[in-house]
Amino acid sequence: MVSVDELGSEFIEKTKYMNMGPSPEGLGEPFPHYLMQADPKLAKIELPKPEEIALGDSDLRVTIENRRSVRRYANTVLSMEELSYLLWMTQGVKRISERSGMTLRTVPSAGARHPLETYLSINRVDGLTHGLYHFLADQHMLEAVRLGQEVNRELTSATLEQQQVATSAVTFIWVAEPYRTVWRYGSRGYRYLFLDAGHVCQNLHLAAEAIECGVCAIGAYYDDMVNALVGIDGKSQFAIYLASLGKKPKDQEV
Repeated sequence: MVSVDELGSEFIEKTKYMNMGPSPEGLGEPFPHYLMQADPKLAKIELPKPEEIALGDSDLRVTIENRRSVRRYANTVLSMEELSYLLWMTQGVKRISERSGMTLRTVPSAGARHPLETYLSINRVDGLTHGLYHFLADQHMLEAVRLGQEVNRELTSATLEQQQVATSAVTFIWVAEPYRTVWRYGSRGYRYLFLDAGHVCQNLHLAAEAIECGVCAIGAYYDDMVNALVGIDGKSQFAIYLASLGKKPKDQEV
């Protein structure tokens, strides 16, 4: 008989609908905030508007068939237009509900909760200094959280010295804010956080293919180190998924 990890098995059992109590929504709790507020102390960087960027036209079947994990990158700088395109394709806000503040985006999310925030460790993007940035999805702009090359060094260490992080043009760090989803779905909402992260990362893979970039999704990292790097508590917000990205090398041997 195959042994099952008790902690994982307990999680699945306790998040079955028949074993759950009422959700915060069911108890009459008010809507949570669905967009993180910009920090007025941080510098803001305008991104090229998505509708003005002519990037990414490709045959979907070819894109899917060519997709693979890429761990070696050319020493090529990404343009701001390319970064803007990738952010739009992975977390772009198409509409915001006036009543609830919920967003409709370019990726699916359970109940349109969209519990993820995007942080970026920037190494080679034209016009941006090395450092950690946060994507303000509703405004389609960045805020500079912490500048300096040590950000990437610390992130490389936190990802068990994975060299695709060290050599990436940018590494995406997706942070989950569970209450956005838990408010409606209770503890079962924690299952949906990981599904939502998968949707976003797959969009990054496919969008990257269209601009000759490669991606490597990363699940192996020291949670507390990444959370500390981003500046979050690991409970109300926590790092859920990472992905390194850069231009593919010409020889395509990855």
